[in-house]
Amino acid sequence: MQNIEKEYFGNKVLKGVNLQIKPGEIHALMGENGAGKSTLMNVLFGMPVIHSTGGFEGTVEINGEQVEITSPQEAMEHGIGMVHQEFMLIPGFTITENIKVGREISKPTLSSKIFSKKLEELDIDSMRADAREDLRKTGLDIAEYVKVAGLPVGYMQFVEIAREIDKTGVKLLVFDEPTAVLTESEADNLLETMKKIAASGISIVFITHRLDEVMAVADSLTILRDGEFVTRIETKDTTVERIAELMIGRKTEKLVDDMEDDRVIDTNNIALSMKDYYVDMPGEEVKGLDLDIYKGEIFGIGGLAGQGKIGIPNGIMGLYKTEGEVKLFGESLNLDKLGEALSKGIAFVSEDRRGVGLLLDEPIYNNIAFSAMQIKGEFLKSYGLFRLFDVKQAKEHAEDMIKLFDIRTTGPSQEAGALSGGNQQKVCLARAITMKPDVLLVSEPTRGIDIGAKKLVLEYLVKINREQGITIVVVSSELVELRSVCDRIAIISDGKVNRILKPDSSDAEFGLAMAGAKGGE
Repeated sequence: MQNIEKEYFGNKVLKGVNLQIKPGEIHALMGENGAGKSTLMNVLFGMPVIHSTGGFEGTVEINGEQVEITSPQEAMEHGIGMVHQEFMLIPGFTITENIKVGREISKPTLSSKIFSKKLEELDIDSMRADAREDLRKTGLDIAEYVKVAGLPVGYMQFVEIAREIDKTGVKLLVFDEPTAVLTESEADNLLETMKKIAASGISIVFITHRLDEVMAVADSLTILRDGEFVTRIETKDTTVERIAELMIGRKTEKLVDDMEDDRVIDTNNIALSMKDYYVDMPGEEVKGLDLDIYKGEIFGIGGLAGQGKIGIPNGIMGLYKTEGEVKLFGESLNLDKLGEALSKGIAFVSEDRRGVGLLLDEPIYNNIAFSAMQIKGEFLKSYGLFRLFDVKQAKEHAEDMIKLFDIRTTGPSQEAGALSGGNQQKVCLARAITMKPDVLLVSEPTRGIDIGAKKLVLEYLVKINREQGITIVVVSSELVELRSVCDRIAIISDGKVNRILKPDSSDAEFGLAMAGAKGGE
């Protein structure tokens, strides 16, 4: 793949990316979330999302010949297959039926000879023989007639691989985070299987964040960063530390200007404490996490997608089932009670501003005043025995917030749903601030907003931390953002704290922690 460029609605997500893979080699494709790995693979597979949004620039060559791949079917015809992280198996079918679906083998019957080939019956014996051979190549010791429903996750992954191997003429297999859902022993088996497949002459693109796996099986690797091609290197010529540095390393100019800071953070004064904390949030599970956040600090929580960082604040706010203990200034919170955290002085800006954060059909002033009215009884006016919503006060307060956050709107009465994503995010932040919280949890505070608005939002967080002493927890996928404003940053891996780093820790340390390499604080 040469000089691949792709943009979505004016946003360039691939900027001249190259990818070269030799026959029979295992080639790792690496980069942080958002580096462009998935988009590059979507180009290779001719996915509809590419061609329905204007296509791409650059060339794709297979065996030295330029090809046009405009659909997944064409990708398969060129010998390209993919082992998905989310299984594409049919639970009610047997392993054989899953492997051979779409490529069934049939045999003639008397009826088919007389009337039509369509009346042939399935050649179950031949299909089972093929499936047995495919399973043997993967090293999975299981009968081919077993149903997929109820199989362990690791077995399902190998059935996926067997199905791809079964396709005739496979030249290249893409493994997308194949070990993410596997146990350690299953992952080791999978890596051995990948070596066997490569030894048979099939090339493999291995998408993973786990650096130890890359060093164990990859012959070479390509690193992408922010949609750009960084380098292609042979594994034998590099180290884990160097790979981590190349994945993360970027100009680490701060997103916010330095502000006067006369805080003295008392490490004995713990604002928020989590002990053996679990959150059952699908895709972002927290698995027995321990963490102490000091009063008055800005604490960052980072990590790759799906590792559990998003689950931490959502559990505290009672949005998902939790276990373990969470204390606010030494007092245990009842996380089974929705609204408990809010009533005790924790405000929350959700990463899902449309689903959780906003009343889309309500005016801006309602959105900003809503939580403070419900929890604290503010923005209410007494009329004898009755207390009614004080629209005038709410509108005046909304006007102040619109000026403060530079919310682009026709006025406080505009519906929140009519605002752009960035302006919706500012409304969510304005509502949280209106609560005058002791602790503010902010999840993905600058997602979808431009660089100027990012600076404004982040600087305001620093300002209220310095001036009002609010303890702020920022959960973000953007390391540069966390390193710009935080005092300490916890990197979450597999639902637990991997390491707690200072913002000026090296790129390599951050890269290793993000990739799940163990280390002390």
